[in-house]
Amino acid sequence: MNVASSGVAKTEPVTSDGVVAAGVYVEGRRVADIAIDEASSWRSKPDHVVWIGLREPDMAVLSRVQRQFELHDLAIEDADHAHQRPKIEQYGDALFIVARTAQLDGNSIAFGETHLFVGEGYIVSVRHGASTSYKAVRERCESCPRALARGEDYILYAILDFIVDNYSPVIETIQEEVEAMEEQVLASAMTRAQIERLYMLRRDLLRLRNAVGPLVEVCRRLEHDNLPMVRPAMRPLFRDVTDHVRTVQERIDSLREVLAFAFEASLLVGQAQETAVSKKLASWLAIIAVPTAIAGIYGMNFKHMPELEWEYGYFGVIGTILLVCAGLFWRFRRAGWL
Repeated sequence: MNVASSGVAKTEPVTSDGVVAAGVYVEGRRVADIAIDEASSWRSKPDHVVWIGLREPDMAVLSRVQRQFELHDLAIEDADHAHQRPKIEQYGDALFIVARTAQLDGNSIAFGETHLFVGEGYIVSVRHGASTSYKAVRERCESCPRALARGEDYILYAILDFIVDNYSPVIETIQEEVEAMEEQVLASAMTRAQIERLYMLRRDLLRLRNAVGPLVEVCRRLEHDNLPMVRPAMRPLFRDVTDHVRTVQERIDSLREVLAFAFEASLLVGQAQETAVSKKLASWLAIIAVPTAIAGIYGMNFKHMPELEWEYGYFGVIGTILLVCAGLFWRFRRAGWL
């Protein structure tokens, strides 16, 4: 499982150079679709915001974007390599933000990255790996021009909120599996396949927590650090994203604890079953030992054994064996061993 894993929930048109969408907005309304090389002239106009979405672009495209918005070399290098930890960095009056995305890919979680460049009059999103299309974010923002008119920081909030919201379907699917596993664990000991699945789930949840956790610090800085391009009016919205991230963390921690308890319970159930089997085996061995011992005594072929001449010796020995075995059976049954 790595960043290179891919999975997009809904199809989207992507040009050969990785451009998903590039538009200009004035007062929250889309006024033009543009080429990357036109972005600089548009963003320099008053009250114009350029919003560009890229998916797995090559370095040539990133270089063109860099020239249009005068982006820092280190930020471009990070966006090209796409193996970054969630973070926020300030380069002059521009922000560079990295967030991790997650999607279910079969029975495991596939991770991706979104890199965001935010500055005066522009926002650029660069997606790598598994990620739901941001077309829904763009459509939702465009459907509410009054909100979109707030500017670049509102678009930043909308994307981060969308990323965090998309952790929930992953967690809910895993939660359903964990609950089913929890119900089965008390019925019988876990099989090897179930134990392996439990381990995989705990590992995936740990990786998801490592991807989610740093977003708390990212949103905290957006809320409190007086960063450029983040107006005071937007801080409550970033606080809301922070709360969502913390809720996701708590759900992940709860699921990992449940899986740990399920594994411990499975071990206890297995040990109890082994103990019960051992008790049954010991009980039957003790019962079988009685006729074995008596038969062994009379099988020693001594010439002088008084009972050999007794007329009812055979019936007496058989009766003794049955009586002792029945007594042992009753005793073990009462003790719960049988």
